[in-house]
Amino acid sequence: MTQANRYAVLGAGHGGKAMAAHLALMGFEVALWNRTPENIYVIKERGGIELEGPERLPTGFSQLALVTSDIAEVLEFADVLMVVVPSSAHADIARWAAPYLKDCHIVVLNPGRTLGAVEFERVIRQNGCKTQPLIAETETLIYASRSDGPAQARIFSVKETVPLAALPASRTHEVLAALHAAYPQFIDGISVLHTGLNNMGAIFHPALTLLNAGRIESTRGDFQFYIEGVTPSVARVLEVLDRERVTVASAVGIRARTALEWLKMAYDATGNDLYEAIHNQPGYYGIKAPALLNHRYITEDVPMSLVPIASLGQQYGVSVRGIDAIIRLACIIHRTDYWRRGRTTESLGIRDLSVGELTQYVMEGEK
Repeated sequence: MTQANRYAVLGAGHGGKAMAAHLALMGFEVALWNRTPENIYVIKERGGIELEGPERLPTGFSQLALVTSDIAEVLEFADVLMVVVPSSAHADIARWAAPYLKDCHIVVLNPGRTLGAVEFERVIRQNGCKTQPLIAETETLIYASRSDGPAQARIFSVKETVPLAALPASRTHEVLAALHAAYPQFIDGISVLHTGLNNMGAIFHPALTLLNAGRIESTRGDFQFYIEGVTPSVARVLEVLDRERVTVASAVGIRARTALEWLKMAYDATGNDLYEAIHNQPGYYGIKAPALLNHRYITEDVPMSLVPIASLGQQYGVSVRGIDAIIRLACIIHRTDYWRRGRTTESLGIRDLSVGELTQYVMEGEK
């Protein structure tokens, strides 16, 4: 796989606008796609996005080569498709893109959450795709960013290293080589099981939101989410969820990072337990809670992160009672069935695979 020259960013939210602008200012030809024309009308009229950011990043007006709501047009334009939408929309993107995907396309989910690449590959096949695009996912979004206006974006920081894995993992090196000029921060994430089971948002976001449901509704989120919201009792629940995630990973042959290890790696925050480590992370101070319970911390992270982790646990004999309890609370509060809406091993087409067969699939692409 040669170096990519033309990028398409699919999604014009906080991350998508930042990525499109940054890529353009780095000198790449960039297209921006969003399914709702009204959301990109101003960008299309202006021809680009105004980007602000730290001194070391290129900033200013970024000229985009194409701004469109036509999925066929954007796939015809690009070599690399950077999907930057909530993971709950990955299946929709796959359905819409399936008729137009080519063998030369690289599709990168930013991020995949848990088993996003597996879902994407499954959905394009179910929708008649006969070509062989190379699908990959990142462990997390490379940017901390926000949208400052209809054609404005701001990048606060760019992560130093972001694990990335292709499906199959034997082709990860091709994706890294193609993206290296734009994103040398991407490193080999080993496999999509590794990127998906090191999904820390699955542990922190839903449980912390649900266990503070009363306070969120009574104050509209007017409290420090990670500081006031993480009491010793809440932290003990997070520790149980984290142990279950790590145990599920172990059951499929993965050595996942613990939440304590991740806090040390990402923020150099340490403590005797999760409560201390979270409170020793200065960056968490000042972050407010969600204003509503109808928030992606539940609507996205439960079906696209917790459900697949629990489903893997159930398939391979791991107790996931803590994770299942959080899923069930989310179902009750939102009056919906997140198990039915979420990524399960059955819906992903991996229900009958042994651990060895699952490993062969993610490493070599063979079921």
